[in-house]
Amino acid sequence: MMKGSKGYSFQFLFIFLLVLSSGSTLTAQHEFLYGDQLPDAPELSARGEHTIGVRTMNLVHKNQVDILNSKEGKDPLYDRPLTVEIWYPATVSPNTEVSVTYEEVMGTRGDSLRPLAPFIFKGRAIRDAKPKSSTAKFPLVIVSHGYVGSRYLMTYLTENLASKGYVVVSIDHTDSTFKDANAFHSTLLNRAKDIKFVLNEMARLNGNTLGGIVDPDNTGIIGYSMGGYGVLNVGGAGYSDGAAGFFGQMTGGSTAINSLVASNAEYQNSIDPRIKAVVAFAPWGMARGVWDAEGLKGLKKPTFFIAGSQDDISGYENGIKALYEGTVNADRYLLTYMNARHNVAPNPPPAESLEPGRHIDEYYRYADSTWDQRKINNVNQHFVSAFLGTHLKGEDNSKFLDIPENSNEKDWPGFKPRSSTGMELLKAEGLK
Repeated sequence: MMKGSKGYSFQFLFIFLLVLSSGSTLTAQHEFLYGDQLPDAPELSARGEHTIGVRTMNLVHKNQVDILNSKEGKDPLYDRPLTVEIWYPATVSPNTEVSVTYEEVMGTRGDSLRPLAPFIFKGRAIRDAKPKSSTAKFPLVIVSHGYVGSRYLMTYLTENLASKGYVVVSIDHTDSTFKDANAFHSTLLNRAKDIKFVLNEMARLNGNTLGGIVDPDNTGIIGYSMGGYGVLNVGGAGYSDGAAGFFGQMTGGSTAINSLVASNAEYQNSIDPRIKAVVAFAPWGMARGVWDAEGLKGLKKPTFFIAGSQDDISGYENGIKALYEGTVNADRYLLTYMNARHNVAPNPPPAESLEPGRHIDEYYRYADSTWDQRKINNVNQHFVSAFLGTHLKGEDNSKFLDIPENSNEKDWPGFKPRSSTGMELLKAEGLK
């Protein structure tokens, strides 16, 4: 009997080796794409029940200040183009291949130091699929990238949220993308304006574009770096008078940014009640005087901050954590990746960024110097799903959010044993 068992063992090993040599392994059959779960991914990082579609739309924001051509305090106007990518629950025939190819570039504007280099990567969506018919509408989520970046910078998150029953719109901010990066004051002025415009356009075009499935009265906004700078302003944190003065010096006297300043009564009256939640990844500006204590009091919407404790772009203690502490009227969280730097939001670095001779910045546009970006992606999916689900869908996700502050002391709920180390989650209730 023992001899026969060994014989079967050797036979099994032989067949197994044949399978390996043929290339028909499970690994080969399942390609890991941005946003897929690692073995230790937390519970809410799993994709939802919906197959999703994706489409590109070109918008035009008419009669905007052409700040790049302002002179001596005079602001000409132009029609500002904006490209957006929309992910949404879709109606799909059985046996349809769920796959899409995204076309992206590395580099910055084609400058000699950072020439543009096209690359592609795959996602789990269907291009231009039919929106899902539903009696219930889906909450809207608007995503704003950093400077520089693109609408494809966080597809691990945009696809994931759409699969859970959101319509997700990610913006290519003109003058702020890899392809068209321009002077920084365009980003300072236009970031918040672009976000509000896209919300209004999605409400206006809802029936024509997506079959009326969007609920714009139930909106969340997500921003990374300069996108964080923008979403905090749209949420109610008006910029400081000092920031407005600096902007005027930068632009030769333009006052165009004054409409976004906390001391402006028109700004105070412009806070949009349709926005129910704010997510700010590594928001830029606090360490540079963009906000003051009075301006931060204007943010009253639930807000989830995400940061690296060693952020060398936005700053941590005097930057993101100071924002968290200063937004005293908002119910808020601060998730901190210990020893991470600024890149707590993007997709993993593309394979092309590893090619010999490629500038190191192409890699560090995406990668963190300490953490596996795929791990960060999974944790972000988990917590953003818990937070938005609470405030846009009325889900009870308290077991995932009301947890011990230090992840090293006790396994966090929703995380596999021994997998939640190296993080901190702070929570504070707003004074209002």
